[in-house]
Amino acid sequence: MKFTNVIFFLIAMLAALSIASIGVALAEKSWLIGILAVIGVIVFMGLGFTLKKRLREAGKI
Repeated sequence: MKFTNVIFFLIAMLAALSIASIGVALAEKSWLIGILAVIGVIVFMGLGFTLKKRLREAGKI
């Protein structure tokens, strides 16, 4: 497995964890966890898409 695949896998797992945290926040009725989880989803998904675009433009993918 290439190093870039490992990076994308870790980013995907963090995004999935953030999405799951939204469910935990709803169950616990915690606004703080919910807001942090939504911010985490936005950050990790944005990071993944941005990294993919940069690598594609550089010809490495």
